[in-house]
Amino acid sequence: MPELSKRVGTFTDSVIRRMTRISDSTPGSINLSQGFPDFDPPKEILEALKKNAEGGPQHQYSITFGAENIRKCVAEKYSPLFGREIDPDKEVVITCGSTEAMMASMMTVCNPGDNVIVFSPFYENYGADAILSGANPIYVDLVPPAFSFDKEKLEEAFKNNVKAIIVCNPSNPCGKVFTKKELEFIVGLAVKYDAFVITDEVYEHIIFAPHEHTYCASLPSAWGRVITCNSLSKTFSITGWRIGFAIAPENVAEGIKKVHDFLTVGAAAPLQEAVCAGFKLGEPYYKSLQALYTKKKAVFLEGLDKAGLKHNDPEGAYFVLVDISPFLEKPMFKGWSDLDFCSWMIKTVGVAAVPGSSFFKDGTNNYIRLHFARSEESLREATNRLMGLNKYL
Repeated sequence: MPELSKRVGTFTDSVIRRMTRISDSTPGSINLSQGFPDFDPPKEILEALKKNAEGGPQHQYSITFGAENIRKCVAEKYSPLFGREIDPDKEVVITCGSTEAMMASMMTVCNPGDNVIVFSPFYENYGADAILSGANPIYVDLVPPAFSFDKEKLEEAFKNNVKAIIVCNPSNPCGKVFTKKELEFIVGLAVKYDAFVITDEVYEHIIFAPHEHTYCASLPSAWGRVITCNSLSKTFSITGWRIGFAIAPENVAEGIKKVHDFLTVGAAAPLQEAVCAGFKLGEPYYKSLQALYTKKKAVFLEGLDKAGLKHNDPEGAYFVLVDISPFLEKPMFKGWSDLDFCSWMIKTVGVAAVPGSSFFKDGTNNYIRLHFARSEESLREATNRLMGLNKYL
């Protein structure tokens, strides 16, 4: 048999999705690993889906870079947020989730051998995206507990002939919300060293007070080098629909369109039409979503505290990093990895988590990631189960 490509030997399958499969094979397990809700999307979207399922042209190919209706919805929403008129025909590309938006963006701006800065901890796809696009990731630490970055170290990284930096805001897995000043500093370095800024802003509406979301593309000098990747998965609780988008300057968007066209042709046409109903919900819905997750966060963190588990306090998104150092220091767990601990935890207490080492480049393995995109009933049951870990301390 011929040899496989070298690139597929340089990264593993998704550890996040792997933990879901392990959870699914464990009867009664509560899956707090892969971040998808266990509650329904807004009823307006579901009604629109029913209507669009009744037949018609929406069951055939839409325009490859997105149906006209959804591109207009994206442009209308983000034009005031970005402080400029976004052209739905020239600056918006609808993709198969933010995952494809990021991959298509990387393949558009990166040549083989280019360097790309990735903050660590990072969403696991980013490393693979860099490799698949032929680029070399350069990791810069976000330092706990605040997960802030060292400005001097970040500039040192930019000096390595960097083509782009990836910024996940709010951050998966640590929940950091980058401040306006931090983003201005990042954009300033991108201007100084002539690099792109590729943002992942899928958790834009899941922000916890007093923190606020700043759209990187809205900053002075940002437009022209910022590519905004986003998704409707988290905002409307439709992770399985795989509807995402990229907003970029016309010349960049043209490249993304071409890559997208040959990667997937287009996102699901009836789902593109149905999700337009979500955009019409407007600001009241986004505020209700924020309130919903603020309550879930409070319930979950209170439960983790009662269980005696050390954890961070996320500023946005719906993930929590739990420090399992107290367990790994015990003789019973000697020599264990965080993956070993997660596998054991599913079987022992019936709660699935993601080993933190899949997010850290430096070998950090004393964290596990849990999410709280679940009903309050499920979250209380999960934390009650986690209390059972106390006997091992």
